[in-house]
Amino acid sequence: MPKHIKLKRGFDINLAGKPEKEVSDAPPSDTYALKPTDFLGMLRPKVIVNEGDTVKAGTPLLFDKKQEAVIYCAPVSGEVVEIKRGEKRKLLEIKVLADKQIVYEEFTQHSVSDLPSISREDAQSLMLKAGVWPQIIQRPYGIVADPVDTPKDIFISTFDTSPLAPDFELLLKGQGNFFAAGVEILQKFTNGKVHIGVNADAEVSSVFSDVKGAVVTKFSGKHPAGNVGVHIHHVSPIGKGEVVWTVDPYGVAQIGKLFLKGIYDASKVISLTGSEVSKPQYYNTYMGACIDKITEGKIEHRNVRHISGNVLTGEKIEDTGYLGYYHHQITVIPEGNEYEFLGWMKPTTDKLSFHRALGLFSFLNSSKKEYVLNSNMKGEERAFVQTGIYEQVLPMDILPEYLFKAIMAEDYDDMEALGIYEVIEEDVALCEFIDVSKHDIQGIIRQGINLLREG
Repeated sequence: MPKHIKLKRGFDINLAGKPEKEVSDAPPSDTYALKPTDFLGMLRPKVIVNEGDTVKAGTPLLFDKKQEAVIYCAPVSGEVVEIKRGEKRKLLEIKVLADKQIVYEEFTQHSVSDLPSISREDAQSLMLKAGVWPQIIQRPYGIVADPVDTPKDIFISTFDTSPLAPDFELLLKGQGNFFAAGVEILQKFTNGKVHIGVNADAEVSSVFSDVKGAVVTKFSGKHPAGNVGVHIHHVSPIGKGEVVWTVDPYGVAQIGKLFLKGIYDASKVISLTGSEVSKPQYYNTYMGACIDKITEGKIEHRNVRHISGNVLTGEKIEDTGYLGYYHHQITVIPEGNEYEFLGWMKPTTDKLSFHRALGLFSFLNSSKKEYVLNSNMKGEERAFVQTGIYEQVLPMDILPEYLFKAIMAEDYDDMEALGIYEVIEEDVALCEFIDVSKHDIQGIIRQGINLLREG
């Protein structure tokens, strides 16, 4: 029987705009993009195509000179129409004008019965060549895994508790065989276990519960109960010098598709969510899709913010921007750049707050009330003015405030002692949400990670 871990700390942000469990085909995007900025830790991307080149889905587009074996591939077939660069020629996007019918690079195809006999070396070679390797993220640091490492364990979280998060069971409906194949391949890379975290507060889909050879653990509680970092902390914490790999369920299924279908399949189901969407629901599309066709005619107001991902950790993009590599949702909320009389001092029950702040009586509302929140920070950065609040939303046995201060002081010993190896941005996103001092806490964590990597 799976172990059940009950988390007592956390905070749910119940936003309006949850998607209906209905999947439609999104209008095909004209262009799709691969964005090097999606891959944290990529230092020196090298483009290996030119504008005007014709590519297939799975054709290599770039690699990182610091990790040349890992290839990043085109999500669709078509023509490379733009290699977009920013300041100091920083590579921002490689855009592909898509064919009406996707054509795939062909790789070695296997049957289910072949999988047990595939060696780690052969599996790794195919995954690197075909472009699915970037789905594997290394902890510590939250970067694309180094192929030369052997992780002590591999973790997969099958549910997401972040605001308006999509349902992974729906995202992977009918793909149980690919998910199981992906897990079997991943087992070849560790001497430890492949751990699957499932939601104890919901019925577990057979897509995740019937996988052989993996250790299933149930988690219950408020957000961030679905974060893979929380699962690692409670099942197999990371010590100095240790490496753990994580893969989200879509990435596992994509690995399985590579081996069973012999193609780099970047098709995916995403959700269009948020209070400003007239009909939030799920759509079939491809990785890196331009969101303009998906959102066209579905946004109720003009002064909105488009986010690739969720409101806590997602990326602000334009209405003609592109879906992030690891994102499974597009969120649209009010921009929040309009003046509000009295601000947080105005008595109301319509604003969500973790704190019982003056004028905000959201704690009197039902836990089922859905809120419409905008992007307004309602203040600017100042000194840390409260203590002991971050621990209330972070279900890990670390001292987050002291960790943040150690990073700001560039104290390497304290950073390590206080748990820097256990967290990445998504794990402290709630700390940033409730922070009355308005610090960029996710940015602080990434600053600390970069210091350790460069040190």
